[in-house]
Amino acid sequence: MNARASFAVAPPGPGFAGLPRGGAPDRPQLGHSLTFGLLHAIGGAIAAGDYDDKPFPPEAELARHYGTSLSVTREAVKMLTAKGLLASRPRLGTNVQPLSCWSLLDTDVLRWLLQRRHAADALGQFNQLRVAIEPAAAEFAARFAWPRGVQRISDALEHMLLCERRDEDPIDARIAFHGAVLQAARNPFYAQFQDAVEAALRIANRMRRRAGDPADELAAYAAVRGAIASGDWERARAAMHGIVTGISAPGDMIDQFESTGPAAGRF
Repeated sequence: MNARASFAVAPPGPGFAGLPRGGAPDRPQLGHSLTFGLLHAIGGAIAAGDYDDKPFPPEAELARHYGTSLSVTREAVKMLTAKGLLASRPRLGTNVQPLSCWSLLDTDVLRWLLQRRHAADALGQFNQLRVAIEPAAAEFAARFAWPRGVQRISDALEHMLLCERRDEDPIDARIAFHGAVLQAARNPFYAQFQDAVEAALRIANRMRRRAGDPADELAAYAAVRGAIASGDWERARAAMHGIVTGISAPGDMIDQFESTGPAAGRF
């Protein structure tokens, strides 16, 4: 489940398992949806390592800390259990599971991981998976050279170029580009990977902007688009590999794209 809810989480205070002993001023604000707000608050705390060296609190303690009902708390715990973060056993209570048990491609779980203390490490590990998937998706997109798929890729690239001319953040256009390539592979398994890629790209973009690093070279994206449009699967694979690993493409690819227009290619 990809729940999207606005929430703000206060750091745990003293008390049982790191939770304060109640009182409205100490309670984190969970937003409009209490269940999803509690889901994200607890999930983020687990991913941040708040329970690495202490037992996970019982539902009654969680309900008292967050100011929620037992039914809302149980539902959030049930959702976290379904995502692999928690496990409940008779007479042993509820415990945090090791990372290997988590549903790591769940967009909520991935987002929690990428917002924790070691986000850079988690992002690097996820990018290793992207290297195995996105270049292959670009290859299949080029093999099919599906007109509608090429058009979506071209539109996303055009949007990226427009953002650069306007000095705007191109993250939405970049996400659309990666999603269009995954969809153009015409494989539902690749297509379902795009939500996880979006989560990683947004976190990486935030980290890059804080560090003052330059954005990805648009020439690399133009190279991917040009190779897919022409059916050159080897070049498409290599160019997408360059994007994921941060290797630049020849700068003249942008000039070629702008001179031929987004409609050029196999149509």
